[in-house]
Amino acid sequence: MPLSNTTTQFGGVAKTFHWLTALLILTAIVLGLLADDASHAARAAGADQSDISRAALLFSLHKTVGVATFFTALARILWALTQPRPRLLNGDNQTEATLADTIHWLLYSAMLLTPLTGWVHHAASTGFAPILWPFGQSLPFVPQSDSIADLSGGLHYLFQWLLIGAIVLHVAGALKHHLVDRDDTLRRMLPFAVTAQRPPRAQPGHAAPILAAIALWSLTINAGFTTGIIGTTQQVASDPVPAPQLQQAASDWQVKNGTLAISVVQFGSEVTGTFADWTAAISFADDPAQEQNGKVTVTVAIPSLTLGSVTDQALGADFLNAAANPTATFTADILRDGDGYVAKGTLSLNGASHPLTMPFTLDLQDGTATMQGSTEIARLDFGVGTTMPEGDTLGLTVDVNISLTATRN
Repeated sequence: MPLSNTTTQFGGVAKTFHWLTALLILTAIVLGLLADDASHAARAAGADQSDISRAALLFSLHKTVGVATFFTALARILWALTQPRPRLLNGDNQTEATLADTIHWLLYSAMLLTPLTGWVHHAASTGFAPILWPFGQSLPFVPQSDSIADLSGGLHYLFQWLLIGAIVLHVAGALKHHLVDRDDTLRRMLPFAVTAQRPPRAQPGHAAPILAAIALWSLTINAGFTTGIIGTTQQVASDPVPAPQLQQAASDWQVKNGTLAISVVQFGSEVTGTFADWTAAISFADDPAQEQNGKVTVTVAIPSLTLGSVTDQALGADFLNAAANPTATFTADILRDGDGYVAKGTLSLNGASHPLTMPFTLDLQDGTATMQGSTEIARLDFGVGTTMPEGDTLGLTVDVNISLTATRN
């Protein structure tokens, strides 16, 4: 069997690409459906670490096979561009041949766009199910962004059904040729098969099938925007937790701007997030002669956390339990520590209280203070993620980083 195509036969390379791509696509579809079911089970009440780990593994396998599908499909298309294309055996039936070519254009484009949008969704999201290749966790020009993740996730969801539909029509056409027309269309794509049937000279033009495929893509994308599938997350979200209304803290120093951020390692990838609503009551007087230079009380609205694609999970009952414990409080003395400072006190979080120390730097200029500090919290001390006690799925420590600028009242 020759490796290259002729105008009547597919070569060995084209056949290998055809069946390898088909195997990868079908595997990715099955893994995606299983992963989706597993994710619902992992989000259900009473789910444990094994449920979450199973969902993560299935999603990782789905993504990994998807990336392999993308590169295999790309190589297949590049090879096809260098080869003569065997003529259709029903080329003299203009309607049927044009439909077959349209489906082929849909298949080729969907084989690339479906895994590519899934890959972009992964790169733009945070914190769940890494790709099992030594690359691909991020993509050039794709920032981690909820809006990009939602857009690409919606497109991926829509494109997968267009791909499945094109596959069904493609298989139905092949079976029709084999069982009804009894020609060699299916047979000439089988491994090692060589057929003698000669295709007619009459063949459909390329313009009509390409335009028809573009029209179908346009209708599909437009339907996605119209129905809200594109641009909204496909994950099952829980009801939003009401955020407490924090009152402005009485303070000797007024916080003008600041960021309270956390980061944690989940499935080997760092997930970062921020709390949008928090207050700080600060009393401070710089006195090198005294060890204690002030006090601080920070109150945080837990439901104001944004943690990428795992925000709902983080706020749930198994983790921060924001519905039952909507605020966290850190009350500490401000102590001198060499050339810097340390806030030493107690963190009350998720119904538990434990000592916490946060070293920080402080720059004082004309009544304006710029502060930066960081510390580490052992999440199990506060009953966060007790269903994941080993640390392989979710890191045992959470990094906390705070920066702020305050002026003296």
